[in-house]
Amino acid sequence: MGLGDATAGGPLQGLRVLELAGIGPGPFAAMWLADMGADVLRLERGDPGAPGGEYWDFTARSRPSVALDLKNAAGRDLVLELAERADALIEGFRPGVAERLGVGPDEVRARNPRLVYARMTGYGQDGPWAQRAGHDINYIGLSGALWPLGRAGERPVPPLNLVGDFGGGAMYLVAGLLAAVLHARATGEGQVVDASMVDGSAALMTFTHALRHAGAWRDERGVNILDTGAPFYEVYETADGGLVAVGAIEAPFYRELVVGLGLDPDALPAQMDRSSWPDVKRRFAEAFATRTREEWVAHFADRDACVSPVLSPAEAAEHPHNVARGTFVGPPLQPAPAPRFSATPARVASAPQPPGAGTREGLSRWGVDEARLAALGAAGAFG
Repeated sequence: MGLGDATAGGPLQGLRVLELAGIGPGPFAAMWLADMGADVLRLERGDPGAPGGEYWDFTARSRPSVALDLKNAAGRDLVLELAERADALIEGFRPGVAERLGVGPDEVRARNPRLVYARMTGYGQDGPWAQRAGHDINYIGLSGALWPLGRAGERPVPPLNLVGDFGGGAMYLVAGLLAAVLHARATGEGQVVDASMVDGSAALMTFTHALRHAGAWRDERGVNILDTGAPFYEVYETADGGLVAVGAIEAPFYRELVVGLGLDPDALPAQMDRSSWPDVKRRFAEAFATRTREEWVAHFADRDACVSPVLSPAEAAEHPHNVARGTFVGPPLQPAPAPRFSATPARVASAPQPPGAGTREGLSRWGVDEARLAALGAAGAFG
C-alpha cells in the first residue's frame, strides 16, 4: 500500500465530514476518518492559489485543504451551506469561539438536524477550567495520567503527546463521532459530541484505577508492576548501548526470561515478591549488559519470554516484521493507516496539501460549481 492508493474505498466510504482545522487531535481524528474512506473536507486559513506539492504535516493527508476565512460572512455562510451536505463536523476551538464565529452547533444543526457536531478541547465545554489554555502535558497532568509515568524518585516523563492529544483526544473524538452518526442514521437526530482530553486520558487510566481498587497498585512512582517497578516489565541496556524491552508478566513467560538470561528460576525469590524486585532487577541488568541488542534479540527469538528490541522510529520502519506487514508507507516515510480491514482496506488517499491548495478540488467535490467559486472568491470567503 503506497501513498495515493485509491484502489479501495475504505470502511467509511459515504461518510461526509467537515473539519474546521486546528492543531493536534482534531487533524489526527480527521486524518483517521479520511484514511478509512470518509470524504473529509479540511477548512483552514490558506491560499486558494497555493500550488500543490510536498507538505510536512502527515496528519493533513488523505483530504483536500480548502482556504476559508471564518471571520468573513461569505466564508461563514459557506460552512453552513456545506454542513447541509455533511454527516459530521469537527472543530477544536476554545469553548464559545465557534458560536462567536456563527458556526456553532445551533447554527449548523439548524441547517442540518442530522449533523453530528464533534468538539475537541483540552478541558471540555464546561467546568471551571474550560477556558484555560493548555497542551497535552497539562491535560494529562489534570487527569492523573501523567503522575505515574516515571521511575522511582524521579519526576514524571511526558509520553510525547500520545496520551492526551492522540489517545485520550483524537481517538475518543472518533469513537464518539461514529457512535453519534450511527444514532443519527437510526433516528434522524444529530447531537453534540463533547470530547475532552482530560476526560479521555482519565478513561485510559481505567485499568490502573482497577488495580488501585484491588490493592495491587501503590500511589508511588516506579514501584508497581507496569511502571518500571517490576524487573520483568522494564527496559534494559545491552553491551553495545542498545535497549531491549521486557514484558514477561505471566509466570511461564517469566520463567523463560530467567532461563534465557542464564539464571536459575529456583534460586531467585518468588516473582511477585516486591521486596526482592530491586535486587532481581540488578541481576537482570548485569545479564543483559553481557551481549549486544541484536544478540539478545536472536537469543530470545525462539523463547516466549516477551523480549523485543527498543527501536528508534527510523529503525522501526526497517524492521522485517513491519516491512512484511506494510506498517509504514511512503515515500515520504510515514505510518500506514490502522487497523486493517479484510473487505474494505483503508489507504492513504493523497499526500498532505499546503493550506488552501485543494480549494477548487475540494469544493467542487462537494457540489460548489465554478460560478459559485468565483463569487465566493470575490466576496473574500477564501481570505
